[in-house]
Amino acid sequence: MATPEWGRGSIEPFWGNEYKYLKYTKQPFNNSDDLRRWRNEGYTHTEDLFTGFMCDMRSPQPSWNSILIHWFEKQFDVADIGTSYYRMTTGTILPLHSDTYAKYRELFACGIGDIVRCLVMPEDWQSGHYLEINNVLVDNWSAGDFFWWIGDTPHMAANIGVIDRYTIQLTGHRNK
Repeated sequence: MATPEWGRGSIEPFWGNEYKYLKYTKQPFNNSDDLRRWRNEGYTHTEDLFTGFMCDMRSPQPSWNSILIHWFEKQFDVADIGTSYYRMTTGTILPLHSDTYAKYRELFACGIGDIVRCLVMPEDWQSGHYLEINNVLVDNWSAGDFFWWIGDTPHMAANIGVIDRYTIQLTGHRNK
């Protein structure tokens, strides 16, 4: 039986709202080929609306971050876990793309097919919050729902609602 490209599950929420008060910064989208393709497809957003605000491991993480890392490590049998907290404000879109994990692959000498990405939803779904993974719409999630995929599985996200959309991104690679 082939390994699925993505899936979903749920973890009992144990976190408070500390993630809302992290030091989020705007990071440029790092794949110029995708940016060119999006322009050719008709996306007219300014560069700053193609990505949200991020707080990655270079900045202080929530006090309970290590609990989430341990859970991800055990749930998916992965190593070298990185976390990033992500906030999409109103009007932010991230069109269809596949992550390249260029820096991660360089740091840990792993192939893209060994990488597991997991999005944990810290809050309930709100109108206008959009997620699509491998051509499947995902909505109506509850706090604690998570979605995972392997390597370069295509996905997209957007916030066309009026409430900030938060996700917790975990990245690791399969143990060999």
